Order: sequence, then structure tokens, then C-alpha cells
Amino acid sequence: MVENILNLRYFYYKNFGITTVQKCFVQALGISSAVFRFSPKFKVKMAVEITEFLLSAQSPDAKVRTEAEVRLRQFQEQNLPGFLLSLSLELSNDNKPLESRRLAGIVLKNSLDAKDATTKEHLLQRWVSNDISFRSQIKRLLLNTLASSVSEAGHTAAQVIAKIASIEIPRKEWPELISSLLGNMTQQDKPSSLKQATLESLGYVCEEISHNDLVQDEVNSVLTAVVQGMNVTEQSSVRLAAATALYNALDFAQTNFENEMERNYIMKVVCETAMAKEPDVRKAAFECLVSIASTYYEVLEPYMQTLFELTANAVKGDEEDVALQAIEFWSSICDEEIELQDFETNETGDSYPHSRFIEKALSLLVPMLLETLLKQDEDQDQEDGIWNLSMAGGTCLGLVARTVGDSIVPLVMPFVQDNISKPDWRAREAATYAFGSILEGPSGEKLSPMVLSALDFLLNAMGDQNSHVKDTTAWTLSRIFELLHCPATGSSVITPVNLERIIRVLLESIKDSPHVAEKVCGAIYYLSQGYEGFESGSSVLTPYLADIITSLIATAERTDANDSKLRSAAYETLNEVVRCSNLKETSQIITQLLPVVMSKLGQTIDLQILSSDDREKQGDLQALLCGVLQVIIQKLSSIDETKQIIFQAADQIMVLFLKVFACRSSTVHEEAMLAIGALAYATGENFIKYMPEFYKYLEMGLQNFEEYQVCTISVGVVGDICRALDDKMLPFCDNIMSLLLKDLSSGDLHRSVKPPIFSCFGDVALAIGEHFEKYVPYAMPMMKGAAEVCAQIDVNDEEMVEYGNQLKRSIFEAYSGILQGFKNSKAELMLPHAPHLLKFIEVVVKDAHRDESVVRAAVAVLGDLADALGPHVKALFKDLSFCSELLVECLQSEDEQLKETATWTQGMIGRVFSVCG
Repeated sequence: MVENILNLRYFYYKNFGITTVQKCFVQALGISSAVFRFSPKFKVKMAVEITEFLLSAQSPDAKVRTEAEVRLRQFQEQNLPGFLLSLSLELSNDNKPLESRRLAGIVLKNSLDAKDATTKEHLLQRWVSNDISFRSQIKRLLLNTLASSVSEAGHTAAQVIAKIASIEIPRKEWPELISSLLGNMTQQDKPSSLKQATLESLGYVCEEISHNDLVQDEVNSVLTAVVQGMNVTEQSSVRLAAATALYNALDFAQTNFENEMERNYIMKVVCETAMAKEPDVRKAAFECLVSIASTYYEVLEPYMQTLFELTANAVKGDEEDVALQAIEFWSSICDEEIELQDFETNETGDSYPHSRFIEKALSLLVPMLLETLLKQDEDQDQEDGIWNLSMAGGTCLGLVARTVGDSIVPLVMPFVQDNISKPDWRAREAATYAFGSILEGPSGEKLSPMVLSALDFLLNAMGDQNSHVKDTTAWTLSRIFELLHCPATGSSVITPVNLERIIRVLLESIKDSPHVAEKVCGAIYYLSQGYEGFESGSSVLTPYLADIITSLIATAERTDANDSKLRSAAYETLNEVVRCSNLKETSQIITQLLPVVMSKLGQTIDLQILSSDDREKQGDLQALLCGVLQVIIQKLSSIDETKQIIFQAADQIMVLFLKVFACRSSTVHEEAMLAIGALAYATGENFIKYMPEFYKYLEMGLQNFEEYQVCTISVGVVGDICRALDDKMLPFCDNIMSLLLKDLSSGDLHRSVKPPIFSCFGDVALAIGEHFEKYVPYAMPMMKGAAEVCAQIDVNDEEMVEYGNQLKRSIFEAYSGILQGFKNSKAELMLPHAPHLLKFIEVVVKDAHRDESVVRAAVAVLGDLADALGPHVKALFKDLSFCSELLVECLQSEDEQLKETATWTQGMIGRVFSVCG
């Protein structure tokens, strides 16, 4: 014990000196430094105590565990620097138990990063608020820990280093990190464990930071170290860490891949590593090749022969994890070539290198993939999330079909014909899977005769003795109905002659095992979808509708439905069947369905809830039933003849929804909100009588930052109610606008909720007209601030570009609603804001990344501005050439709705000038 204490004293003194340790531990305890100076034994005792806390925090005894967690939390809250330093000391000390070191590393990492963006920013600011010398002490400890004789400690330190790097490198605050790590790789006689931990650290750092955060010399050095680490002379653990690091560093290697000599060397090493003795190293190398395929497709031509041989050998003879990555390589190539074909189809004028690798390899690639289809697992259909060679091969085959079209058919059909009737179930299932996989890509002319001749065989196969064969057959039928069944265009493999047998087989097969029944639901879903839009004429599906609905409800009520996604599939299919039905022919059936679903929802309110699992099941069922009610409400209220049915049932429906809200499940909250939006639309101004009771739940939804989807839907429902109630909405608007403005101001709310809020401003303004005046001083600065955000969107980030378009469209919709709301009384209130709006439209019109919905909203608000303000904006419009450019673009569009809007806007602007003379 004495020896351990002396070792600890020496360890702390050597690394930090007495004063640092004194400061950290004394502050944590709240005792004076004078006492501490004369109690060196106490210093060591405190160091041991954090070990005890960390160990106790993992105790199976709940009381011990809770007490330790409380003490650790108190330490963190009262003295964060001391807490972080103590954790770093624990992690770096090889004399400490592995369990305490592991937890120290986890807690340290979680003190620096979080998934939630707001919490993440708070942790970042908290870290950078510490002085540089203190941060350097922790970083030095972590770098030293990479050399630990305990590999798990080095691995954990690598992760923590990357978290600190993600904060500091973008701020240019840890410039020496890369050189420090590289030093571990270049110095002679460094142990393999240090190299492994260093490479892990480099990989994690590359994963955490942007490729713009490193200069090219640093990138070159990182790649050199990583590629050298993959060398065949290194130990397997080092090669694995190096290959994983390279995977994370590939985004940084753009310049290196443009240099032929450097590229050749990188590809040579990766291909050699793909033939390593160890399966995990081979897998990591193939993961690199998958990433290279999607990131550097345009430079792959010289290597494709080698890559085909490597992947083919892996698929045919390697372990499944490796073979899966080899198939994924070809799936990635397909993804790239499909995207290139889309660019060519769109005739953008841009030139992209399209090497047609799939087309060139087709005759060898397809047979290789077909062989994988015969390698099924016995239980693959029963387990969610399972992924094996057969599934990967079928998925890749489907991508190949989309890439090359008709060319794949003669290569696949002999395999189908040879195997479809064999006694071995694997052969029959593989043949069916192959057939289903190539239904998207080839032309309808090529596929239709083939599918028509196969349809009868497939219907017979739904009675196969093997459940795998039936499962895949049902999936293939759903693909046929999805892709080759469009009666509206006169193109369908289903005829009135074979429809009766199709329905009979499907309704019989839906009684099969859950995983087969689920696929049958999918087939019914797409079969029904094909008959959408037959409101003017008779639908051939109508005679079977009652039986289909009865079977789907019975399927949803199966006692084994909880064992799969079957219940959800049955109700979602029921929704589609109702939605796509011909209401004039089926109104009686759907009217009879309404009380059945209401009764089922009512029964869920009284379910006995004994556990959280019971609560979750109740919530899931209520969500599904609310979804069905929403569709029925929308369907019956879509024509005047049946709208009265919803009016008569509205009170009972609303009572049910309010009871569902009282169950307080977020999932149900979403679905019930959506259904209430439909009810508000259906009942119009009569919805006002439900507002006093419903408003508290609407308010809860608008304040639900944590489950932001609920908040988004609640905002949408405000819009639905505004359209239903018009100026009767006025008594609720002060509170609603206050909540919406608060939502926009919050840094905690997910950004995706903010565009719908701006659109909602327009809905409120349209509903209450001139009464919106009092909200203008608050709403307009928000809208102008959002317009400035649009100007700062990173155009290289596709997700942000999409968000930017949503935001632009919603700002225009807000302006349109406010202008139209003020049009007849207080339009002049918007005059001061007109110049900003026109400037924003001009900026958006010149934006190359705008989508069509933004253009439509822009041209509409331009017309609204001219319509509402009339002669007052003549001077503003006079010299705006972008208006003419926008109108010309829209008038030349193939979108009839856009052309119509542009014509209206042109007329409104023309009227401004004609009125003024």
C-alpha cells in the first residue's frame, strides 16, 4: 500500500506539480489550501476516492451506484476543471483498474460532446472557457495515454483526443496535434500498441473534423502515416487501425487522388490489404474500396480489372462480412452510375465522366450475383434487421437492373427458368428473388410479356410448402403491382380477367405466417394504388373492396400480429385502400367502416396498463387507428354528398381524440393531431366549439421542443384550423402567435420546425385579416432575419441547401398570406417592407440552387405584392429586370400551374402600371 501511495505521489508530481493537484482536489472538497498543503496523505486519498467512485458507479447494488453517481455529479458541478483533470489522471494511470479507467474515459468524452446540437454547443463553450494551460495538461495526459500498455485505455484516449480536436482544430487551437501523433508513427522502435492507438486517434480526428480544417501538408502527412500503417510488415492490429483510419481520411484525399503517382500507391496498398490473412483487416480494406468507389469514381478505370478479381474472389470464397463489403463495392458503383444517368437525362449541360463499369462487367457480374442468391439463411424472413449474402446480392442485382435496363433480362431469365421448379426451396426462392429484383430498370415493353406469362405461376407459388418461397413470391407480386400496374395510362399486367384470381389468392395468403402476410399487405397496397383516380368512372376494384377491408381488419387483430410489423402493415394498407377507392361507388362501405374504427379506438382507452410496455403498445395501436380515422375523414369530406357523415360523427370523433391526448403518448399525439387537422378542414367554422377543450393540447404540441415532429405537426394543425375558422380564430391568436414567435427565437428547437412556422404566419394573417396588424412588428423582423440566414447557407451541404429552399418558400408564403390578409383594409402597412421583399425575391431568383417550389412561391408573392399594394409600388417595380426574367422563365415552364400563376402575376403587375397611367 505504501509503495502504491509513493507511486501515485510521484505520478502526480511528475505530471503536474503539487499546486495543480492541490487546486483541483481542494476546490472539489471546498477546504482551504493551507490544510491541503500539510496533508499530502489526503491528496493521495482523494485520488484513490475518485477511483472508488468510478467503481461504485458500476456496482450492481443500486444504492451504492446511485450514491457514487451523485458524488461524481457534485464533483463535476462544483469544480469542473478538477473533475476533468481527475478523469484524465484516472484514464492515464496504468496502475488503476481497467473498469474505473474505462468509465473515466466515457465520462470525459461525454463531457465534451453530445448528440443534441444545443447541448453540444454548451459543452464546447464550457471546454474553451478553461484556460489554455489547463487544457494543455489534459491533452498531454491523453497523448501519453496512447502509449498505455492497456490497449483499451489507448483506444479510449484516442476517442477523447478526437472530441477535443473537433472543438479546437476548427478554432486553430491545437496546431501541434497532427505532428504529435505523426511522431508516434515515424520514431523507431515504438511499440505496436502505440502505433495502433495513434492510428485510431488519427482516424477519429478525421471523422470528427472537416477536410477544410487541415492544410494539404498535414493531409499528406496523415495519409502517408496511415498508408504506411497498412503495410504488410506491420502487425494485424496496426493494419486494421490504419485501414479504418484511411476510411475516415478519404474525404481529405481529393488532391492526392488527382495525382496519379500518389493515387496508384494508395490503391496498391488498399488492394494488398484486401488480401491480408486476417478477415477483419480484409473487411476494413474493402470498406475503403466502397468509399473510394463513391468518392473517386471518375479515376477508377485503371484499377477496375484488379478490383473485379478482388471482389469476385471475396464474394465466392471469403467470410460473409468480407463478401458483403465486396458486393457493396458494386452497389456503390451502381449508385454512382444511376446518378450520372439522371444528370444526362436532365440535360443540365454539365459534363460528368461516365465510365459504364457495370455495362462492361455485366456478363461476369450478373452470374456472380445470381450465385449469392442461393446462400440464404434458414431464418432470414423471421428476423428484422438481418443482412446476409443473398439479400446483399439481390439488392445489388436490383441496382444493376436500374443501371443497365433491358440488357440484364437475358442474363437473369435463364437462371430463373432453371431454378424456379427445382425441389430445393433455396433454388425456387432464389429464382423468384432474381425475377423480382430486375422489375425496375428494364422497359415495360421488355418486362410486360414476361410478367404476364409468369403471373399465373407466381399466384400458384403462394401455395408453396416453404414459407421463404411464399415470402419472396408475395414481395415479387408487390413489386409487379407497384411498377407494372398503372391502368390510368393504359399500361397494366392486371386485367379484369385475372383480377378476381389475384384478389382471391391474396386474401387467402394474408392468413399465412406473419412475415408472409406482411408482404401480402404490401401487394394489396400497390394493387389498390394502381386504381387511384377513378372517381369519374367505375373502378374494377370496387366489387372486392368490402372483402379486402374485412380481411385487413382481421389481419390487424391477429394475436400473432404483435410479433412482426404486420399490424402496422395491415392498417397502412387499409388506409391506402380507402384513399384510392372510388367514393361514389364505395361511400356506403367506408361509412360503415367509420364506427368500426371509432369503436376500436375507444376500446384502447380502457386497456389495462400495468407496465411501460403496455403503455407503448397502447400508444402504437392508438396511433394506427388515428391514422385510419384521418384517412376516412379526408375521404368522406372530399365530396358534398358524404361530408354530412363527418358532420354527424364529429362530436364523437373529437371526444375520442381528446381521450387519446389524455393518454400522453407522443406517437399518438402526432397521429391524433394530424387527424384533428383533417377534422377541422371537414367541419369548417363548426370546429370552433371544440377549441376550448382542444386548445390546451395544441399549446402543449407547440411547446414540445424535445419531440420536434410533434411541434411541426401542431404548427400545421394551426394552419388547418385557421383555414377552417377564419376570423373566429381571433380569440386564440395572441397566445398562438406568442408561442410561434417563442419557437422561432429558441435555440433548442430543431431547425426543421421553423419553415412551417413562417408559413403559419401567412395562414393566421389570411384568417384574421386586418387584426394581424399587432403582430407585424414582431413577425417581420423574424422573417427578415430568416432571409439573412438563407443568404448564408452552405451550398456544398445538400441537406442545408434543401433546408434553405424550405425556408425561402415559407418566407414567401408568410408574405403572401399577410399581403392578402391586409389587401382590403390595411395594405399600406406592408409598404415599408416591400423593398426588402423585392430584394429577397431578386436574391432568390439569382440563386442557382433554388428548387421549383421556391420559384412558384416567389412568383406568387410577386403577384400578391402587386395585387395588395397596387399603384403604391409602381416606382419599386419600374427598374426591376429580374421580375421580367422570372416571369419569362415561369411562362416557358412545362408546369401548367406555374404558368397559370405567372400569367396572373403578369396581369397584376400590368394593372399597377395601367392604373397609374
